[in-house]
Order: sequence, then structure tokens, then C-alpha cells
Amino acid sequence: MKNPDTATVLEDAADRIADISPADLQIMLRRAALRLRNTAGVSMDDDVEEALRDLAGEFGMTRNDTIRFIVREWMEKNTYLPVHELDEGGDVDGNA
Repeated sequence: MKNPDTATVLEDAADRIADISPADLQIMLRRAALRLRNTAGVSMDDDVEEALRDLAGEFGMTRNDTIRFIVREWMEKNTYLPVHELDEGGDVDGNA
């Protein structure tokens, strides 16, 4: 059985807050704080950070989502990942 992620555990605790012991709540909050601290694990040079901020704003994405997008695109273009192919007969909603 897979353990639930931190967000699921916190949501469940919020739904039944009266039943959660202070010690269990403290553990959950500490785990959540650790996860939040570790989310910005990739640091870049100032010029790269500025370009990432600009791209993220242009794409309407977060910094981390933009990094994931760039890495995926690079890996697909360099054949480290399979390329998503469009079905020629399928709808593309105006995008090729």
C-alpha cells in the first residue's frame, strides 16, 4: 500500500481537526515545513533566474513548472525521452 502524500495527510487532518492529537499535528506540520523548505532545491545564476522568471510569467507557469517543462523539452529533442506524436487525423485545437 502506498503512503499518502503530505498534502493528502494535511487535508485529512484539517477535515477531522478535533480528532488529531497535538503531537500528531506537530509532526505533520514539521514534515510540511521541511517539504516547503526543500522545494527550491535548484539554484541558478542570477541571469538564468531572471530568464526563468520572465519565461514563467510568459508561460503563466511557476518557476518549478517552467524548469520541468524546459528539461522535458530538452530531453525529448535530444532523444532521451520519446517524443509525443500528434495523430494526423486528430484535433489539434488550432495548435500544430
